[in-house]
Amino acid sequence: MTLSEDLNFCFPVRELSNERIKMTLFKASIHSSPLCSILSAHPELWAHMPTGPFQTVQDFNINFLETLVHHDPGMVSFAIIDKTKPPSAADEEGELAGMMSYMNSSSVHLCTEIGYIIILPQFQRTHVNSNAVGLLLRYALQVPSQGGLGLRRVQWQCSSVNAPSIRAAERLGFKKEGIMKWHRVFPGGKDKAKVHNGREMPRGSLDEEDYARDTVVLAHCWDDWEQGGRENIQAIMNRRH
Repeated sequence: MTLSEDLNFCFPVRELSNERIKMTLFKASIHSSPLCSILSAHPELWAHMPTGPFQTVQDFNINFLETLVHHDPGMVSFAIIDKTKPPSAADEEGELAGMMSYMNSSSVHLCTEIGYIIILPQFQRTHVNSNAVGLLLRYALQVPSQGGLGLRRVQWQCSSVNAPSIRAAERLGFKKEGIMKWHRVFPGGKDKAKVHNGREMPRGSLDEEDYARDTVVLAHCWDDWEQGGRENIQAIMNRRH
């Protein structure tokens, strides 16, 4: 089922699923309230990201969905539905487990990035993240004749001090390419409970409340996929915890 008729995204989007996880287009009217009701008690889930935390559903809808997602042709967000759970108000096939996005996508360069990964606390260290990433990775890298987009590169960026994210990416077949030092400024990062890169701030920094992030760049490319990546992802998705 294609979901992208009214989207600004540069690639066609469809619902992605297996027996345990469904990735469906994130809809504010359905998913924002249950997501934000849990995230309000867990601002640490935004600690390594350049945006968030958000104080209200309206704040999230305006400053994340509208400002970042809907106006960017390189970005689209999915709600993660755990189909092993009972039907819920968020979805008739299961419970809302989090959110994940394609971002920095380019139809010219045939690439995308998996980012803004939010896995709600009760679904962490389960099958949810590996299956959700696996579905997005498979759709991006499979050739069109096999139902995919036929992209050449899927990127993963995260803070250099976010060791769990780096480990998760590498376990899923992403290869570390390098570190971009001083890549991002988190304005007001101290008050927003962001995580600093641990380095001494540059001389003459104007605001001591601003934090900085060094970014690790990893990628899973089409040749990685063809040379065992596909089988590795499938084995991980098949694993029972």
